[in-house]
Amino acid sequence: MKKVLFAGLFVGLLAAGLNAEILEQVLVKVNGEIITQTEFQKVQLTALRELPNPPDPSRTSDAELSKIFAQVNPQAIVGMIDEMLLMQRAKELGMTVSDAQFSEVLDSIKKDNKIESEAAFEAALKSEGMTLAQLKTILSKRILIGQVQRREIGSRVEVTEAEERAYYDAHPTEFGTTPSVTLREIVVTAELDPVKKAPSVGSLEDAEEKANALRARIAKGEPFEKVAAEGSDSPSKANGGLIGPISRDEMNEELLKEIIHNYPQTSQAFAPAPKSRETTGSSMARRSGLRAPITPTTASC
Repeated sequence: MKKVLFAGLFVGLLAAGLNAEILEQVLVKVNGEIITQTEFQKVQLTALRELPNPPDPSRTSDAELSKIFAQVNPQAIVGMIDEMLLMQRAKELGMTVSDAQFSEVLDSIKKDNKIESEAAFEAALKSEGMTLAQLKTILSKRILIGQVQRREIGSRVEVTEAEERAYYDAHPTEFGTTPSVTLREIVVTAELDPVKKAPSVGSLEDAEEKANALRARIAKGEPFEKVAAEGSDSPSKANGGLIGPISRDEMNEELLKEIIHNYPQTSQAFAPAPKSRETTGSSMARRSGLRAPITPTTASC
């Protein structure tokens, strides 16, 4: 029977006003093992550092710190109790961490942090104020907790085929794909008159001439993406004019029909000519992909 005894829980980093004879404040007792004030303070500091906007204790008032601790303390103490119970369970099961397991995890940490030498590793430990023995204790605890969780949870989670099918039949949209379209565009813009804030007739004609020349290159067989990269005025030129995929949910029916019928998935381009002085340029596009909705059957899952 798991028993958790709370001996007291204090808000703040320092237990002010304690009698000088008290060497350590016991906060929680779990099956005979204790969590001390000092241990809890370390967890508090870690919780503070992991906040989205961690406060600077030296620049934060006591009242503000109290509010912050009131938010992090409950989860922090629950987390410590959970860890203690899991470690006790690991001990009951006779679980241990071998040197090979520790070395494998340590090598992974070094690789992830791009630590390529022992000197760099020792410097990193020193910067964290940690010894190798302390690191081994922390990592061993994480490994054991993971082993217990996998053993305890994995042995209890059993889903039958009938349950899987029932869930699938009730939530078919979760397993289907959303229809989408991918386009490549070429945009040719006309220079605006700084006074009229509109393109002049001459600039519109220049834009149309450039657009027609680009369209002619495509019609002769040049890759659309190459022409887009060299001649488009849109930022998408950096990706060969690629835009999308655009989800079906982001398009109305009229736009979807226009894309399917007017933008074929070939080298042919669609290039409407400027029609009025309000036009700011010309554009053309090619459909690069169209994904239809797919709902897999349970037999294909």
